[in-house]
Amino acid sequence: MQTNSKFMYEQTSLGKSLEGLEETNNQDIIAIPDADVTFCRCLFSQEESDEFFAELYKNINWKQESITIYGKPIPLPRLTAWYGDSGKSYTYSKIAMNPQPWTPTLLKIKSKIESLAGVNFNSVLLNLYRNGSDSVAWHSDDEPELGTNPVIASVSFGGTRRFMFKHKYKKELNKVEIYLTHGSFLIMKGTTQHLWQHQIPKTTNSVQLRINLTFRLIV
Repeated sequence: MQTNSKFMYEQTSLGKSLEGLEETNNQDIIAIPDADVTFCRCLFSQEESDEFFAELYKNINWKQESITIYGKPIPLPRLTAWYGDSGKSYTYSKIAMNPQPWTPTLLKIKSKIESLAGVNFNSVLLNLYRNGSDSVAWHSDDEPELGTNPVIASVSFGGTRRFMFKHKYKKELNKVEIYLTHGSFLIMKGTTQHLWQHQIPKTTNSVQLRINLTFRLIV
């Protein structure tokens, strides 16, 4: 993939005020029921984020995966890649992914987030959102390979996109949304994946390219 050598993005704050949000050491503890979610708007500096975005965009082996619906292959509305330790395969939406070896850039990012997450991750799913039509539908990261109460650590580089939560069972609870910005870091722990779903919705707004990395521990 070809890309410019430098990408500049404006940092923004949370798109909506969130009831029960507490800010501590540049991290927002998002107090939603039945979940353990922490958000850091700018874990990575502007310079780091620009460099990581350019490196990942150019050198990751992006793929266009498809899912089968009623016997017909439907391309996913985004590009993906799976990297990690040898043997740490992963299956979601009936797509089997075998890991490519860690790159120096992925290891740098992984090293920085592990102390905050309290987990030594062994794999990462990367998504490239090319425009507002690229998205990910409502889902939970609760596949058997992730074990009980998985820790999912999400890093974003590039254009800002809206990230939404909804409770699986308590329909009376409002949806929660966060705007994931260039260099931001989101951690989901505890029962979050069992009791909540999340999505990146499509948008008709003009948005820039975005790369998201969700670090995981395959057990």
